[in-house]
Amino acid sequence: MNAHDRDMAGPAGDLAVLHYGDGDFAVLKPGRHVRCAVSGRLIPLEALRYWSATLQEAYAGPDEALARWREAQG
Repeated sequence: MNAHDRDMAGPAGDLAVLHYGDGDFAVLKPGRHVRCAVSGRLIPLEALRYWSATLQEAYAGPDEALARWREAQG
């Protein structure tokens, strides 16, 4: 499921809990945002494009995703 379904969104400001897969994500707890694992910024679900299925975390953009990938490489 790619969670842009308005019925899945909780109250504004609520953090969603997602399961990140390869190419999509599933909503485990409805909400409107997730938090970037690198920067801490809130990411609206409709803007979420970068995440790690392995680490189960979201990233605000390509810079944060690359930073985490580099960190994981050692």
